[in-house]
Amino acid sequence: MTSTAERDAITAADYLEGEAHSSIKHEYIAGQVFAMAGANESHVTIALNLATLLRAHVRGGPCRVYIADMKVRVDAADSFFYPDVFVTCHPDDADAPQMKRHPSLIVEVLSESTTAYDRGAKFGYYRQLPSLNEYVLIETEHMTVDVFRRRPDGQWLFQSYSAGQTFELDSTDFQCPIEALYEDVRFPEQDVESLFTRCK
Repeated sequence: MTSTAERDAITAADYLEGEAHSSIKHEYIAGQVFAMAGANESHVTIALNLATLLRAHVRGGPCRVYIADMKVRVDAADSFFYPDVFVTCHPDDADAPQMKRHPSLIVEVLSESTTAYDRGAKFGYYRQLPSLNEYVLIETEHMTVDVFRRRPDGQWLFQSYSAGQTFELDSTDFQCPIEALYEDVRFPEQDVESLFTRCK
């Protein structure tokens, strides 16, 4: 996401009206509208890999997986975001085709221009979602997955996974070798083996 608002403050209703006819995506934060930058191949591949794995994992149950083009509404922050991947299991979201309000898992794939924002201010907005149990940040330049988990007392615990490890998402009871996220992502002098069949 770019860091500069495109226009003067507008209402959420005006934002939604404009977004319905816009050729590019925008995020909305308390009256300010921000154009979203495009993603590179590694970013898109990682997001698609995770969404595919999660979709297979939750199939047949009440949870749904969304990628890139579905908005999340954070009422407490008067904001709308487009997470790279998120999961919601809430019945109210099943009847809300334009936006979701109750994600249990949100994932952002990091880029050089968004890392500080995704780790800082954006996480602050997402933490205002009562339904959110896990926030995941995925690096694109090397195999690292950072997971923040909300405890019953409201505190957040941090766990980082790297190459050779199996990462876990408690919110969806999902475990998978980290290499599966990086299927078809090419690092310099490195060949990533496909490990899809080992996810569970």
